[in-house]
Amino acid sequence: MNSFGQTLRNLGTVRLVAIGGVGIGLVAFFIFLTVRLNTTQMSLLFGDLDATDSAKIVGQLEASGVRFQLRANGQQILVPADQVLRLRVSMAESGMPNGGSVGYEIFDKSDGLGTTNFVQNINLIRALEGELARTIRAIDNIDEARVHLVLPKRELFSRHKQEPSASIVIKTQRHAKLSKARVLAIQHLVAAAVPGLTPRRISVIDGRGRLLARVGDEDPESGISAEDSDDMRRGYERHLVRTIEALLEQSVGIGNVRAKVSVEMDFDRISTNTESYDPDGQVVRSTQSIEESAKSSDKTGQSTVSVGNNLPDANAGGNDGASTSQSTRTEETVNYEISKTIKTHVRESGTVRRLSVAVLINGTFKADEDGDLIYQPRTKDEMGKLAILARSAIGYDAKRGDTVELINLRFFNPDDLITARAGPLFGLTKSDYFRIGEIFVLAIVGILVILLVVRPLVARTLDALPSALEAAKEATLLADQSEDTPALAGPAGTGVSGPLPDEEDSLIDLDQVEGRVKASTLKKIAEIVERHPEETVGIIRQWMYAE
Repeated sequence: MNSFGQTLRNLGTVRLVAIGGVGIGLVAFFIFLTVRLNTTQMSLLFGDLDATDSAKIVGQLEASGVRFQLRANGQQILVPADQVLRLRVSMAESGMPNGGSVGYEIFDKSDGLGTTNFVQNINLIRALEGELARTIRAIDNIDEARVHLVLPKRELFSRHKQEPSASIVIKTQRHAKLSKARVLAIQHLVAAAVPGLTPRRISVIDGRGRLLARVGDEDPESGISAEDSDDMRRGYERHLVRTIEALLEQSVGIGNVRAKVSVEMDFDRISTNTESYDPDGQVVRSTQSIEESAKSSDKTGQSTVSVGNNLPDANAGGNDGASTSQSTRTEETVNYEISKTIKTHVRESGTVRRLSVAVLINGTFKADEDGDLIYQPRTKDEMGKLAILARSAIGYDAKRGDTVELINLRFFNPDDLITARAGPLFGLTKSDYFRIGEIFVLAIVGILVILLVVRPLVARTLDALPSALEAAKEATLLADQSEDTPALAGPAGTGVSGPLPDEEDSLIDLDQVEGRVKASTLKKIAEIVERHPEETVGIIRQWMYAE
């Protein structure tokens, strides 16, 4: 025990402090490494939370005794990875997170006796807005939604009633733009949930302030907007591309066809009214016939009132005979109906003016004698047949100016489809790869610490131990000599006593001591040469060239 203490004293204070510091650092490092490897992996429970939802979720986690971490100023909550799914189900059962909106649960804690009609109406609007916002957030790629409803009341003694309206603010994932179809779906969803609200009275904007739908956009007489026409054209192009590729892949193989279609469409809305008459198509509608016959006669002796009777000598002629008159009238009216044709022709927008189709087809590969695959282009006859199929699939019309071009070229990488369909390696997910990488980095750091810190320190300590042990032995030997043996005897007559020469030789071996001193000196010189090779070479050169 005394020799070990003496060895520590011989190492010196600086070495002892360095050894202690390095030892404490190593212990702390390995403790950190062990704790890190044994720590439960934390995963995201919810992200992009507002302060209200975050406070409610944290309160429930604390009540349940579940460990959690807060990040991004409380917007993200992390829990142990093995409890994420269970906690999400539990939170969903409690109605969290709800985006800070209040739904119909606002009526669960209301006091029916002390609540006025005004407060009830306000709570009803808040509940409608909250429930609609939750429903809109359930749509894919929508993170947040706010709904504002305006439900005006009809004023007393007023004939006119103001229509309700609504405004919606939507925040999408990665600020993606919603399609026109989804915007219309959201408008109809809100309109169907609010009494008296129509889709054309709903305005929609996104998180960046871009107007997606304005009030009155659904007027059928306003025609189709430019955005709608572009969507219709792109949709028709995608339909033709899928049709061409699906048909030609049956012959050339899956992944060996790439098609591109450009469509010119006419989006003019034309209404034509035509009214035509056919003169040859007469039809008797009605016939009316009238026949009249009249006959009258005057008898003899019957005076008639005439100018002749009033003249003097009117009866001198002796004309006393009778007169007879007869008349006949026939009238016929025929009504004809002329054939008339009234035609109303409305041509909706979206008429195809011209099609331009480009199709790229890959060739074939055949193995040679060495087993290598050699590319071979397709024949003209085969390309002609494929062109006929493509024209038939898209409804090719030469009078319209349609063009269809089929080109046979080698694809850059035929194995892209196989690579894209390949699943994750060994069934590991992205998080598993990150975990493996973290363990690998920690292992490398541990190995570097052992090689660069622990190993040199232990080597230097082992190198210093022999000299320290020798010094300890010499100190012990001197201490034993001073305590157990008498003092060395001086010359005769001096009165100084000492041990005999034989005893001195047995106690101290001078040759052995000198050999150890030389060995220690050589070792020191070797260390100096190893640490300072350039200076050592310079000194040796000076010795060689010295006179």
